[in-house]
Amino acid sequence: MSLTKYLMAAFLTTTMLASPALAQDEAKTVIIHAGTLLANPGEAPLTERSIILNGNRIEAIEAGFVQRDGAEIVDLRNAFVMPGMIDSHVHITSQLAPDARLKTVENSDADWAIQGAKHGKRTLEAGFTTVQDLGARGQDAVFALRDASKKNDLPLPRIRAAGYSLSVSGGHGDGRQGYNDDVAEVLHKDSICNGADDCRRAAREQIRKGADIIKITATGGVLSNTLAGFNQQFTNPEIEAIVDAANSMGRKVTAHAHGLDGINSSLTSGVMSIEHGTYLDDSSIALFKEKGAYLVPTVMAGDYVAKTAKDAAWMTEAQRIKSLEAGPLMLDMLRKAHAGGVKIAFGTDSGVSIHGDNATELVLMVEAGMTPQQALTAATVNAAEHIGMADQVGTLEVGKLADIIAVDGNPLENIERMRNVGFVMKDGIVYKSAL
Repeated sequence: MSLTKYLMAAFLTTTMLASPALAQDEAKTVIIHAGTLLANPGEAPLTERSIILNGNRIEAIEAGFVQRDGAEIVDLRNAFVMPGMIDSHVHITSQLAPDARLKTVENSDADWAIQGAKHGKRTLEAGFTTVQDLGARGQDAVFALRDASKKNDLPLPRIRAAGYSLSVSGGHGDGRQGYNDDVAEVLHKDSICNGADDCRRAAREQIRKGADIIKITATGGVLSNTLAGFNQQFTNPEIEAIVDAANSMGRKVTAHAHGLDGINSSLTSGVMSIEHGTYLDDSSIALFKEKGAYLVPTVMAGDYVAKTAKDAAWMTEAQRIKSLEAGPLMLDMLRKAHAGGVKIAFGTDSGVSIHGDNATELVLMVEAGMTPQQALTAATVNAAEHIGMADQVGTLEVGKLADIIAVDGNPLENIERMRNVGFVMKDGIVYKSAL
């Protein structure tokens, strides 16, 4: 039995039947009556609009509340309607927890996939209709989930997946620190590389497995079980080799980078975006702008680990020390980057924080000085451009996919409204209707 079919069977009675609708006649016309419509989050909202859908695509957007013979009407006249949000940085198959290190050696690919399906459903119902997974557990679990989402076999966001993240031996993405040598040997992944040629191989291998994007851990990180700091871990030639190998096969590279040296080296070497960016400075801001690169700030992850580390006895000493050092810096990092004119794409690093709570990042973005509209733009227009899907998602326009969400009240006046998304449609299928 394939992993996708296994997932379908496991979730048939619980997950799939719990969804309001998982199939519809593609030929049937659906009209959404939107009281307030933020069709393009970078522009002013409109009032009293009708979104006319044909299958999974937007056929037209018309003024007023129009009717058509035989059309199904979705009444959102009292709601604020906008494009489905995009989280550019999740780890859909995993969740930081007291037993996380044990689960690393206990779980099978099927276990990781089932866990990912649960997390994905929560994420979708929170209004995030597209996600980019930047480091998964299990050999092919995330790719099975991605493929199931494409076919709407399961209630999941649309998924772009990196597979395993690339790391140097002993680096942040290695994951074997603290296990004995016998266990570490079993946990060794083909995404671990050393030297430019070996790193070309690792990038190509992830692409062979199905990676949509290549993610590297260019610097040390917070939750790896090692006190190796936050500085650069890949050499410049290694990063350049990865970028060259990925680009030659039609993939872009994004870099986990906290330390200043790793941020700047990654940008200089041609990565498309920086995940985290904790210790960026004015030189980094200049490079972001010169290269047209995006920052995915994941402030929520920093906030979460800093709070968790204060009383989480299950965290290792290395995790606690680094969480308390880097976590509190990330809000000011975003404030500095935004003020400096860096392009911001929404991303949470969920899997560190709780899946389904993704909208907390919007609240933190506003706290860092962004307006609610700028935060929503980062989670739609900017994120769509960042992940290479601006022609399909990010705004509500004729011909684009019918990824549509709605909330009660106006999030442009109170961003907290986004914590409670009441209507979710992905690909023309309604997965949540609670308004």
